[in-house]
Amino acid sequence: MSIVALSELLGATVRDASGTARGRVREIAVTPQDHPTRIAFLIVRTPAGERILRPDSVKSCGGATVRATTDAIAWEPYNVSDGMLLLKRDLLDQQIIDVHGRKVVRVNDVEIDATPINSHVTLAVLAVDVGARGAIRRLAKGVVPSFTLRALLEKIPPRVIPWQYVDLIETDPARRVKLKIAYEGLSKMHPADIADIVEDLPPAEQKAVFEALDEEVAAEALEEIDPDVQVSIVESLPSERAADIVEEMDPDAAADLLGELPEDFSGEILKEMEPEERQEVTQLLEFGERTAAGRMTTEFVAVDENGVVDDAIEALKTFEGSREAVATIYLTGPGHRLVGAVPLVKIAISSPAAQLSLLSEPYNACSPDTPDDEVAAIFDKYNLVTLAVVDAQGRLAGIITADDVISMLRHRK
Repeated sequence: MSIVALSELLGATVRDASGTARGRVREIAVTPQDHPTRIAFLIVRTPAGERILRPDSVKSCGGATVRATTDAIAWEPYNVSDGMLLLKRDLLDQQIIDVHGRKVVRVNDVEIDATPINSHVTLAVLAVDVGARGAIRRLAKGVVPSFTLRALLEKIPPRVIPWQYVDLIETDPARRVKLKIAYEGLSKMHPADIADIVEDLPPAEQKAVFEALDEEVAAEALEEIDPDVQVSIVESLPSERAADIVEEMDPDAAADLLGELPEDFSGEILKEMEPEERQEVTQLLEFGERTAAGRMTTEFVAVDENGVVDDAIEALKTFEGSREAVATIYLTGPGHRLVGAVPLVKIAISSPAAQLSLLSEPYNACSPDTPDDEVAAIFDKYNLVTLAVVDAQGRLAGIITADDVISMLRHRK
């Protein structure tokens, strides 16, 4: 395997089968719909116009020269297409997402694998260079003698990101589809890391990421983003797409977000939401934002006080709320009144036939109008994971989770 830099290939002299110089390399193209890494062709600027030189017609490349096995007359004319990833145009000096390092970085150069096979070479994108070595290689090209430049570059440690850890940023929806940009690497990251990355992007690129992410992943990431940036992102999206994401958010987080949006736009989003999710969020919007009711989620696990462990397990199987919300299984009596609470760990270690009422432990609860400061104090005093919110009749209205409190304290102004 031989590695050649994109900056070395750009501008390289192209010689045909006769050895005659016929043009220079202007661009290098990948067609992701055919293959995600393989170089489809070089774009060569010739006196007769731009031509395509495919790798199976390339005998060698390097040393500022590309040698072809075919005559220039056989090279096809180049036609512009949105389905091509052009390495110079779309990568050099552009921001990309390093999903391994969990950050946004700028591309200084691209490393290409040039492997000889029989009478030609295969070319494939290997990695992007985001360090000083790539920047110096480009800046010194044509200014510093090649042997001096090579000696200098050998002293600079590499800083490259393998291509499989790169997610491209493309703001044009149609082009994202053609280039098969799905942010698969980004989607596998922790929502908090996705939030950090998105906050480092310009607004147009933030919108592009949230248009392409899976709704559930987008919702989890949006909950981790600074409230002001949340509003900006959601306002940039079509109401249908915004509704798809908001539906996947925890109801309390969704209510907080909609409460910060202009009333007409939040109304459009609510209209697009499914009836059940719309009702949950609408109920929460009626409460004061800085109260227990404004912080609580209506997604929790509640089981009849006469139930057994197996009933709790069945309820957990169908629960679609957050992981934090399942830390405590709440027991309710007549009229949905809160009568007990069982830690999840007890469910895990108890017999399926064990009575839940016998496993219940002392629990804490607060009223819907409890101020934020008191809620935080209760969590701190009793080292809670969840806190029940009950109405004047003692009915379980919702719960507050520890991550809600952490978020509240983090964003407090």
